[in-house]
Amino acid sequence: MKKTLLVLLLLVGFNAISQTNNELLEHYKAYYQEMRMQGDVNGVIGALTHLNVLSPSKERRDTLAFVYMNNSQHMQALNTIGIEKNEADSDLAVQVKAVSLKALNQPKRALEHFEILFKREPSAYLAYELADLKIQTGDNAGAMSNIDYGIANSQDDMKYAFYERQQPYEVALKAAFYHLKGLVTYNMDKNNIDAALTSIDEALKLDPNFNLASLSKQALESRKEKPEGEGGEN
Repeated sequence: MKKTLLVLLLLVGFNAISQTNNELLEHYKAYYQEMRMQGDVNGVIGALTHLNVLSPSKERRDTLAFVYMNNSQHMQALNTIGIEKNEADSDLAVQVKAVSLKALNQPKRALEHFEILFKREPSAYLAYELADLKIQTGDNAGAMSNIDYGIANSQDDMKYAFYERQQPYEVALKAAFYHLKGLVTYNMDKNNIDAALTSIDEALKLDPNFNLASLSKQALESRKEKPEGEGGEN
């Protein structure tokens, strides 16, 4: 009799817990939708965190990491999904790892994730990210390959944003590639400044208000007038 009563109590307890979990799950699903409608990022993060505790799923985890990334909380994003290269990752997860690692100044680690994205679906935008990261890591030949792809596949309506000024601005993506081409040309042969300037001039022809290209041109012209290694008065 006691055993029967104990089993009944356990069954009632399990049913109550199951019912409570289901109610909580429905509550946070509704809460998540409401926070999305209101544009409340912290609310969305809270809702997704609760949903992932109550009913864990790879999709929810990836979405939570993406929301963190979009909110510039890159460390939290990577803490959610990790930094390891995994070919089985969703496109969303790979994007989060790539963008967040780049934002945290980890170009080598970011590069391998951008490579996965480019392999899955090549695009001029991804080619630019790859070229930029390869310049940072010293792979000038690899960067030039991505630059050539980008120039060939950039459309006139494609833009790229720059943030080196107080006010961000956009330029034609093809102009951005020509600017990188000038930098890589110089990196590969510092005695061939004219060839580097030719690419920079092409960038400015496409987008005369390209501030970063103007700064690079000034720097190159300065080095042309006073070659590297030329000292001043003793």
